[in-house]
Amino acid sequence: MELRRLHSFIAVAEELHFGRAAQRLCLAQPALSRQIQQLERELGVLLFERMHHRVALTQAGEVFLEEVRQGLAQLEKAAQAARETGRGHRGQLKVGFTAATMYRLLPQIIRTFQERFPHAEVTFTEVYSGQQPEQLHEKRIDVGFALSVSQDERLCVEPVWKEPLVAVLPRNHPLAVQVELALSDLAEEPFVLFPRPLGPGLYDQILQFCQRAGFQPRTTHEAAPQRTIITVVGTGAGVSLIPAGLQAIQDPGVVYRPFRPPVPEIEFAVMWRQEDTSPLLHNFLTVVRQTTGSVIGRAVHT
Repeated sequence: MELRRLHSFIAVAEELHFGRAAQRLCLAQPALSRQIQQLERELGVLLFERMHHRVALTQAGEVFLEEVRQGLAQLEKAAQAARETGRGHRGQLKVGFTAATMYRLLPQIIRTFQERFPHAEVTFTEVYSGQQPEQLHEKRIDVGFALSVSQDERLCVEPVWKEPLVAVLPRNHPLAVQVELALSDLAEEPFVLFPRPLGPGLYDQILQFCQRAGFQPRTTHEAAPQRTIITVVGTGAGVSLIPAGLQAIQDPGVVYRPFRPPVPEIEFAVMWRQEDTSPLLHNFLTVVRQTTGSVIGRAVHT
């Protein structure tokens, strides 16, 4: 059933005059009459009663007019949705993040993206850094924010912002009275860290920072996620290092202390599948770059 015949039918139904409908459609009247006749033959019913100098809808025509209007409105809605999807204004995007990224720029990224693209459906799932590459490959997430990632040539990885590490101490710890610490101050302390498979990049960086400060951290407890590490430290089980943004987590049993230079610093990155050319993903990455101030197009493969 041709769309032009349906539009011609609506014009005649609204004008109830073939001459006026033809002028409205910029058609010759005989051509318009042929289109209506072809439509009636296709349907097997008369849509109009043709009388001298006037036209009236049949009962079948009245029903058909209502349904055609609804159908064309739905078709236009579908076309608009397709156009918006093609421009990256609509669709579904699954975002993975670590707890540490949730307390810094990610909330602003989310707000800005949702303001600009209100018809996009975005879901957010907390995923450990070490698990994000696998979830990207399995398409359980489309884009991820991680503290550090392992090498994977199938992923695009773009650094977006840096953040210092801070010490987490039990509130009654002797070092808690100091305004800031040297990392070497923790050399004799038991450490509470997360299991390495959950974030191998960050785990290895913490070890490297400690080694540069002249000691090998003695891990006595493992815990996850980071919120749990803070809680365990609050019991007096040891000390830990966390991204500074996690100081937003309030726990009466701990204090957070910054380090004196050289301050250990980690880098957050956004990553996505190399073959993913989704316009919605492109728009999301643009918002990320603009919000974090990173250079557009500065993508690296690691």
